[in-house]
Amino acid sequence: MKAVFLDYSTVGPGLDTSPLTDLLPDLEIFDGTQDDQVRDRIRDAEFVFANKIRISDALFDAAPKLRFVGLTATGTDNIDLNSARRHGIAVCNVRGYCSPSVTEHVFGVLLMLAHNLHTYTAAVRGGAWQKSENFCMLTYPVRELSSMTMGIVGFGELGRSVANKAREFDMEVIVSARPGSNSVLEDRIAFDELLERSDVLSLHCPLTDSTQGLIGADELRRMKSSAILINTARGALIDSAALASALRDGDIAAAAIDVLPEEPPVNGNPLLDYSGDNLLVTPHIAWSTDRARQDSIIGLAANVEAFLKGEERNRVV
Repeated sequence: MKAVFLDYSTVGPGLDTSPLTDLLPDLEIFDGTQDDQVRDRIRDAEFVFANKIRISDALFDAAPKLRFVGLTATGTDNIDLNSARRHGIAVCNVRGYCSPSVTEHVFGVLLMLAHNLHTYTAAVRGGAWQKSENFCMLTYPVRELSSMTMGIVGFGELGRSVANKAREFDMEVIVSARPGSNSVLEDRIAFDELLERSDVLSLHCPLTDSTQGLIGADELRRMKSSAILINTARGALIDSAALASALRDGDIAAAAIDVLPEEPPVNGNPLLDYSGDNLLVTPHIAWSTDRARQDSIIGLAANVEAFLKGEERNRVV
């Protein structure tokens, strides 16, 4: 059974791939695959593994032996699922593998911003503490999480994990109804109300036609001027230019952004040009602890094993 892993470097290096090679000894692993190489590499494959590689209808047409597409992530927007369904190809993702990693990242950046750790560190390095009249410096506010309300958009595995950790910090947790929906479940509140009430807004929803540009200029103006926005989901959920303006104008207090609409951002982004100390930008690393990356391989192998046994596990198609 021919199998190819098209972009191993997006989850590697340093991982144990034996859970996969034990099942598929002839697995060929490529660190990366350019768009114009995908067709040739999957042409005779029965199993294709990928993280970010896009597989279109035309590529499915060019791979008549293909039976299984395994993703090393939860998101499936890089795969033409309708085409996979028409071709009778199974598509599986991995779920829950990075929940601790993402949750720790959310609270790492939140504590950094709420306690102003980065600005205090810069002040000490700049000599400000050495010149202080008192034993401590109280130049920047330090906010306690227990006094804050955590608003969550997207209440799947990741959203629930963040909510549970927020409650451990004695934060009030509120969860948004599906944006744009007219129906509100008993334990959810309308999206507009969530914007107005949240001291921290954390995004964990998928990127769809209805969520693209979810947070724009109007939404940012509805938020508290003291609010902190955190995005570890998809970059296109936020209008980057609008966020840069909101941070500059004080519409919100701070933001921590781990994802951008284009990755890597070879064509630039307004947030990369922003110089204020109320913005943290990280290169899509919230998910990427060593354990989470290895768990993605283990989960992928478990999906393959189930498929080979005629069982369904994490099937998207």
